[in-house]
Parts: sequence; C-alpha cells; structure tokens
Amino acid sequence: MARSVKVAVIGAGVAGLAAARELQREGHTVVVFEKNNRVGGLWVYDPTSDSDPLSLDPTRVIVHSSLYLSLRTNLPRQLMGFLDYPFAKHESGDPRSFPGHDEMLRFLEEFAAEFGIHGLTRFETEVVKVEMNEKGKEWVVESRLTRGGESGDSVSREVFDAVVVCSGHFVEPRLGEVPGIEKWSGFQMHSHNYRVPQPFNHQVVILIGFGPSSYDIGRDIAPVAKEVHVATRLNPNLKDVKLKSRGNIWFHDMIKCVCEDGLVIFEDGFSVYADSIIHCTGYKYHHPFLETNGIVNIEDNRIGPLYKHVFPPALAPGLSFIGLTYKDFPFHTSDLQSKWVARVLSGKVPLPTQEEMMESVTDLYQFMEENGFPKRYTHSIRPFQVDYKHWLVAQIGLPPLEDWMEQMLRECFKNVAEMKENYRDEWDDNQWDAVIQTESASLKQMHCMSPANC
Repeated sequence: MARSVKVAVIGAGVAGLAAARELQREGHTVVVFEKNNRVGGLWVYDPTSDSDPLSLDPTRVIVHSSLYLSLRTNLPRQLMGFLDYPFAKHESGDPRSFPGHDEMLRFLEEFAAEFGIHGLTRFETEVVKVEMNEKGKEWVVESRLTRGGESGDSVSREVFDAVVVCSGHFVEPRLGEVPGIEKWSGFQMHSHNYRVPQPFNHQVVILIGFGPSSYDIGRDIAPVAKEVHVATRLNPNLKDVKLKSRGNIWFHDMIKCVCEDGLVIFEDGFSVYADSIIHCTGYKYHHPFLETNGIVNIEDNRIGPLYKHVFPPALAPGLSFIGLTYKDFPFHTSDLQSKWVARVLSGKVPLPTQEEMMESVTDLYQFMEENGFPKRYTHSIRPFQVDYKHWLVAQIGLPPLEDWMEQMLRECFKNVAEMKENYRDEWDDNQWDAVIQTESASLKQMHCMSPANC
C-alpha cells in the first residue's frame, strides 16, 4: 500500500513546480516555500539588482533574478515544457520558437494554476534553516515572512517527513580570477546583475567567459558600446570570428592581468584600456539554510555525496534535490527527477541500500578523476544526459523518451558552436514537425499518471 507523507518543497521555480505537481499526484501533503511573491523562480524578471554589482558584500540587498531585459530562451519551446504539458503558443503571446522571458513566465504561471500549486505555496516566505530533528526521522523547517525584500524577525518552525530542495543555482555568483583586479580602476559587475545595455554607452567593455549569458550580453551591449572584448578559453579559433551584425565584438584568450590605470592585457598579447568588466563566469551552488552536520557538503560546486544527483545516501529518502544538473534541457530532467522522488517517498519505487548508493557515488567520482573532469563539473550530465534520463525513466516505469528531443538539443548546441548569430530567428519549426508527430503521437498517453490526468 502506498504511503502518504508531508513534504516541504523549497522554491517555486521550474524544479519546485514539477516537484509539487508530482508529489500531489502521489497523494503526499505538500507545502511549497517561495521567497518571492509569485511562482517562476529564475523566470521572474526584476529590473533591480543586487546592491553590490559584484555580489560579494554579505550584507547586500539580494535580488533573486538573474534575467536581463532582452533575454530569450536559448532552446526552442518544444524543449522548454514538461513531458505531458507542452509549452504551446498563444495567439496573444510571443509566437517565436525561442520566446522571451515574459512568455516563459506566463507558461509557468499557467502550469501552477492548472495543478493548484498556488494554493500550496507560502509566498514571501524565506526558509532560513532546515535540519533533522532529535528523533532523526523528521525534518524541521524554519521560515520567516518577507515583505518588500526585507526579512522579518519572527521565525516559524514546522515538522515535515521529507524536504525537497528546489532553490536553484543561479543566485550566488562566481567571479573570474584576474591578476591585479583588486587595484583595477574600472567598473565591475557579475552578469547576475546585468539588466539593460544603456549604462555601457560609449564604453570599452570586457566580458569574461563565453557561456549563454556572455553570448547574449555581448550582442546586447555592442550597439551602444564603443568596443566589446570577450575573454574565453573555450575556443581558440574565436579570435578569427567576426559577427556580421556586431562588428565591434572581438574574442581573445583569457585575461593575463589588469593594471591600476585601466589597462587590460590578454594572454594572446592584445591589450586595451577598458571602462567596465562583466564577469559572465557562472554561479555557485548555495544552500545556506541546510544543516546536515557535514553529511552533505559543497566543495568546488560539487554537492555531495548525492546518489544520481538527487538523494544523499545517508539521509535518503527524507532529503532530496531537484534540478541540480545542467547542460541539458532542465524541464524534462526536473520532471523525471520529481516523478522519481515522489514515487520513492510513496514506497512504490525502492532505493538501493545506503552502501550501494555510496558505491555508485564513489564510482562517479573515480570516473571523473580518471578522465580529468574537475569537481565543478560533477552535476554537468552532458554527454551522458541520454543515459541518465533513460535510467530515470526505467526507475519510474515510463516508456522510453523520444529521440527527437536529443536531436533538437544537438542542433541547438551546433548552432551556438558555429556562432550562427540569428539561429533563433531562423529556426524552422516545420522541419521538425514530421519527426515530432511521428514519435509523439502517443506522448500524452505514455505519460499519463492516471486516467484522471489524460
């Protein structure tokens, strides 16, 4: 007989919404804690930013959002929905295959409304502490109300059978290491705090890194900036690339050092006097509320030990994480992880023993070490994302996933790698229709959890 437990879900972004829906479907009692006043997590745009542009000051006013005004999805909407709840076009919405963040937020709000997640959510409620109680079987969640971004003094305590952490990993910025930066005279910020290009009007701007945020921000700033220089170690051939529509963007090796007078010297020998440096250097996994007496640690962006990126072996199934993996389409992975967690908690899907789970974790770490992967890549599942998701599907008893999803993801990565500037606007949905229709004819039937959900 399936059991029902009381579960705290921390965060109402993509992972939290997926977890809340699946936990409900399994008959669990769900409470979602969300610091903001609405669902959507990362996809809620806020024109304000951290009071410290580098986000180093521990006393700074923290803004959760990392969105810039011009941001669009970097994956097509076919990959930005849940397995049985696609991201459909609206006549009154953004019709593009790669829509803007407003359309993405609208989709998430519709999802939350359809599955009653708003009613489960305690908005403007910040979780300040999560720890196991003295009995060692239940979890105490301490939270406090927030108003206008300011935390209140009154702390509430509530006991849960399980906690699912869905608080994301795009809030605590990681900065690039630049020799001499402590004396550099120019302006610095992390991409977390970038919103609009106007403050960089007529400036020489340096971007460190060449991930999705750097790609977008560089093209966003170029029309108003004097020059944009991108420091990257990922592709040595980029220095010979010229963007047709952005003739004032140059690519270089990483920064060798910066000087007090504003000079920036790159490892390829190029140097330029710059006004601003934007660190597009990613984020740190950050769960300051979680206290596990050292059982779960974060070291060089490795949260561990975690069995299959979800369960700490010594604390399973009472504690789990959804949405830690990256370099994949996060909606589907979070959806599958949520289904797995919900069924483990209901007793329908058993976990291996603690020893077996730890052995699996140890094998992963050994594989990474033997193949030269640094710790910070632990939760990057590419190029093994297909195997990982097929493993999840097998655990929860769903039919295999369609191949077109991976084909579409590879096409997106190829367009970015080849520096196709307008691939999002030139994307042809028609070429995928036949493939998708053939493989997805029974998609809804395959993923229905019960007749009531069909």
